[in-house]
Amino acid sequence: MSIIIYFALIILIPLWAQFKVKGAYKKYSQVASSSHMTGAEVARKILDNNGLYNVGVEETRGYLSDHYDPRSKVVRLSSDNFFGHSVAAAAIAAHEVGHAIQDAEDYSYLRFRHALVPVASLGSNFSWILILIGIFAQLSGLLLLGILFMAAAVVFQLVTLPVEFNASNRAMEQVVSAGIIRNDEERETKKVLNAAALTYVAAAAVAVLELVRLVMIYTGMTSSEE
Repeated sequence: MSIIIYFALIILIPLWAQFKVKGAYKKYSQVASSSHMTGAEVARKILDNNGLYNVGVEETRGYLSDHYDPRSKVVRLSSDNFFGHSVAAAAIAAHEVGHAIQDAEDYSYLRFRHALVPVASLGSNFSWILILIGIFAQLSGLLLLGILFMAAAVVFQLVTLPVEFNASNRAMEQVVSAGIIRNDEERETKKVLNAAALTYVAAAAVAVLELVRLVMIYTGMTSSEE
């Protein structure tokens, strides 16, 4: 029964987060902001207000594919948000600019996350090979190595949380101080940002659950070897 509950959780948690994100985005992408600025204009204004004239703003393909590229120093916004005049477009554009500001200020958690990228990528791609071989061949040492690789990926997920929450806090401060949204629009803007943050919370929760399950498997395997 417990294994059924476990698999239900790791499937339902991400689905629930995606449902919340898409629901909030769909709702508030239909609500025009009082400033009537496009997402691209919002991003440019906040960047310029913070002296980040070297950071570009570009359109990118995909649905909710918005991101900040620290290597190219570019805020990339999906077409709907790049051209959109909605509260959702303003919120998402401001959030991505929040990452650009973090980068410019050398924000410690962002720097730590960047340092973890190679190890986390290796852990995500390689850990399951070691874990599956370790489980099926009953090789506890190989399983432990896989768990350690996966732990690096989990740490990356956990470090991502303060990075994303901080970017959202910066976004709120910027859109309010720059007069991009009115006071009565703050609630809607926060709903968009909070819904987006749920995807990262869900990913971290699932990663931790999976790591705990594997540690329990390893503990049981080593106990049977004694």
